[in-house]
Amino acid sequence: MTPPAVSAAVALAAVRRLVALDTERGASAALPAVRETVRRVPELSAAPGALRDGDADRLAALAELSGVIGWILFDAGRYRPAHRMNARALALARLCGDRWTARLVLLNDSMLTTHTGHPRAALLSADRVCGPRPLPARVAALVLVRRAHATALLGARTEALELIARARSRFLDGVSRRDPHWAWWIDEAELLGHHGWVQARLRRWDRAIPLLHQAATAPGPAYRHLFTAELLSALAGAGAWREAEDLIAQVAPRAAGIGSVRTTETLGRTAAGLRGCAGAPGGVRDAADFLLESLPA
Repeated sequence: MTPPAVSAAVALAAVRRLVALDTERGASAALPAVRETVRRVPELSAAPGALRDGDADRLAALAELSGVIGWILFDAGRYRPAHRMNARALALARLCGDRWTARLVLLNDSMLTTHTGHPRAALLSADRVCGPRPLPARVAALVLVRRAHATALLGARTEALELIARARSRFLDGVSRRDPHWAWWIDEAELLGHHGWVQARLRRWDRAIPLLHQAATAPGPAYRHLFTAELLSALAGAGAWREAEDLIAQVAPRAAGIGSVRTTETLGRTAAGLRGCAGAPGGVRDAADFLLESLPA
């Protein structure tokens, strides 16, 4: 028996539930709800072309739901399934002409492909967000952020710094009535964190550390623990041993509850590097060992 079609209202309710879980508890905690949603919504497993004749509002809701699931899978470290779900979201958004959801998915996939070591693909995804009309300031800033990360990974130092500076400038142009509803999370702390992260990719530790510290200590969604992980990495890169040890002392007791696999992967890599660093003081190496023991398995 074919299950009944899921309505737009049901799909959007699932979006709200998953976003709330991810924001409050992190991607790993949201994974069981993702699996249950995929089980209950057969359209998330069907070929997008099979839904071509569906209602536009329903297709848009399914595209948004697919995009949210793609994001959660990414932050939970499920990179290939995340890319496949992003492709589904993009196909559904195109079927119904939902350009804003398509843009968000492209921006998320740009971040994913940078993270997995494919900066040229990341640049292509970011460039596809732009259209004939100028983007609202916050969305344009995010495009520049994604391009800056990918460009830094390619080693183009001057261009990466120019891009992240332009991102900051565009963000300061403020909110717009044209902003999509999903732009709520593109705020000051988000820009500070990415600015610091790009600086860290370029090993400009003196610029990166203050920016990452501001972002890491600002309130925000659970996934922003990633800025704390990048701050620890920058402190280790700078040889700021006392500050690194102090940060580990703050992070390790709550490490088991971090719901972002991207974050715990970064913390684990940095801690492993510190533990094996002959130039680091013994206290730092011991703290790094404690952090490794504290991270989720």
